Amino acid sequence: MDIFNKIQKNKGPLGQYKELAHGYFTFPKLEGEIGPRMIFKGKEVLNWSLNNYIGLANHPEVRKADADAAAKYGMAYPMGARMMSGQTKYHEELETKLAKHVGKEAGYLLNYGYQGMVSIIDSLCDRKDVIVYDSDSHASIMDGLRLHIGKRYVFPHNNIENLKKQLGRATKLAEKTGGGIVVITEGVFGMVGDLGKLVEIVALKKKFNFRLVVDDAHGYGTMGATGAGTGEHFGVQDEIDVYFSTFAKSMAGIGAFVAANKDVIDYLAYNMRSQIYAKSLPMPMVIGALKRLDMLLSMPELRENLWKIVNALQKGLVEKGFNIGESGSPVTPVILEGGVAEATNIVHDLRENYSLFCSMVVYPVIPKGMILLRLIPTTDHSLEDVKVTIEAFTEVAQKLKDGKYSKENLASVEVED
Repeated sequence: MDIFNKIQKNKGPLGQYKELAHGYFTFPKLEGEIGPRMIFKGKEVLNWSLNNYIGLANHPEVRKADADAAAKYGMAYPMGARMMSGQTKYHEELETKLAKHVGKEAGYLLNYGYQGMVSIIDSLCDRKDVIVYDSDSHASIMDGLRLHIGKRYVFPHNNIENLKKQLGRATKLAEKTGGGIVVITEGVFGMVGDLGKLVEIVALKKKFNFRLVVDDAHGYGTMGATGAGTGEHFGVQDEIDVYFSTFAKSMAGIGAFVAANKDVIDYLAYNMRSQIYAKSLPMPMVIGALKRLDMLLSMPELRENLWKIVNALQKGLVEKGFNIGESGSPVTPVILEGGVAEATNIVHDLRENYSLFCSMVVYPVIPKGMILLRLIPTTDHSLEDVKVTIEAFTEVAQKLKDGKYSKENLASVEVED
């Protein structure tokens, strides 16, 4: 059988919608200056779909730092992988400052967050080790687990009682194999915005012998008194053994970092294949990240205004009767009942008739019969943006209740390439 034959027969759970969705619901083009107002298919929309939490993506100081670094160094410098020829004092400076911010001895830069998390898991754990992880973990964690040739146990999302059960199983197995135990969870779960139960997980260290790895991609820069993340928010940062975050959210850039004790970071630096055999993060991205970090630390008003918008949006939605789950972070899900047809019609109506752009999530990412519209507030949004959005959602919810979206094929739009 030609392996390509199966591609024609099975395009995948999301790929099956390509003909209807491409260019509009999937792979949409948002154009113009990054911010709350952007251009979609030729007209301005109120945009709630960028992870630019504290507004750094288009900040003039950030744009200047990026441009100056590109002019001075170009995009190629440094050439080669870090271990061979791609090391600079600026890479080391950024690692040191990031580690200090999150309260760890050392840090290490990663070219990409997704790639980095996969490689951290692969490097830390061998066939003797046991991994216990949250069922709602990010795809990068799941792909890292697929590389693990040892045993792994999953606990239902944030279910601490079941986590205890899995840790009991892991302990018995580790005693036989002579390996260790790693618990992996997230600080902020990016799909629905609820927080990992870090306090409860950390408390289990008194009974079980394990190390804790936390993916805090959506928590770094948004959570905690200084933006050091969800561990700082809960007061348990010291108990997180391996702290990971990406630059793609609050830092509005490319790359990521991992922070831990120096011995752990040294080990990862010499064993993460995805970094050993990959080109070093280009200098403009490193210099740009240093500028972003400085602003994150020295301009708390960016985070304060973010939370003003978050609180207004979430409070307003709840007051109108919307289900936003258990979000404890800026990530704001609006959970409705319906299928794919209703979801596409709702999003089409929002974009075409309300000039409002947000992301849609349906089965198989979430259970059948559910629609999740995800809003990402930023410090650059205004209270007027919040007001307009809540009014639009209120009208759309009534249309859904009246059955309009199941009766009319609003989403049969022609999509330009």
